[in-house]
Amino acid sequence: MKLTIVGCSGSSPGPTSPASCYLVEHEGFRLVLDLGNGAFGALQALADPDSVDAVFLSHLHADHCLDIAPLVVWRRYSGRVSRGLLPLYAPVGAERRLAMAYDAEADGLTDVFDFVPVGPGTFDIGPFAAEIVRTVHPIECYAIRLTVDGRSMVYTGDTGPSEAVIALARGTDVLLAEAAHPPGPGLPPNLHLTGREAGEHASAAGAKRLLLTHVPPWVDAIGQLLSASAVFPETELVRQGATYEI
Repeated sequence: MKLTIVGCSGSSPGPTSPASCYLVEHEGFRLVLDLGNGAFGALQALADPDSVDAVFLSHLHADHCLDIAPLVVWRRYSGRVSRGLLPLYAPVGAERRLAMAYDAEADGLTDVFDFVPVGPGTFDIGPFAAEIVRTVHPIECYAIRLTVDGRSMVYTGDTGPSEAVIALARGTDVLLAEAAHPPGPGLPPNLHLTGREAGEHASAAGAKRLLLTHVPPWVDAIGQLLSASAVFPETELVRQGATYEI
């Protein structure tokens, strides 16, 4: 399994990266996890959009889904689509919400996507055995575990401290965890993890490796890395374009 960081800026695009987007590949199958603001442009530098086999959206906040709109334009008008509808796994209601983001007058996007509503549980996405759990976030959001050939990775999506996410990540090879909250008092509850909390989640889960992502442009990313590393030494701060073999 190969993981490529297409975009890793939290809450909005940043000066060095688009918002959240991750490309996971195995034996020619390409799965995109989230497609946040600015990510579709970066994705094109890494893969032909026609080669993407499926998209999974953790939730419907703009920094995780808004570049579905340019993907629609590409698939409708580029003349380069060689296959049928693109499977899009997303929370219930995604079809209506994404159609509104693309064009308030649109009848829908069913000419582009095969919408697959998801909820907590297990299912297959191509070669991957997928398991998702609800995270701690103001809207419906899912963390996902992908397993293939005895290897696994977990992507937290957006979450506050969550026992369900820890359980999902038990023994995983890679935990790709958000770390959007800086340390300090007065943080909004049930929204995001601090760097230290991401490290604590990795430690509690017995993960082999922690990759920090979704750090907003106004938060000290190195500070997040140091805070996580203090409780979980096998921690790395991702950067746009980085690849990881799992």
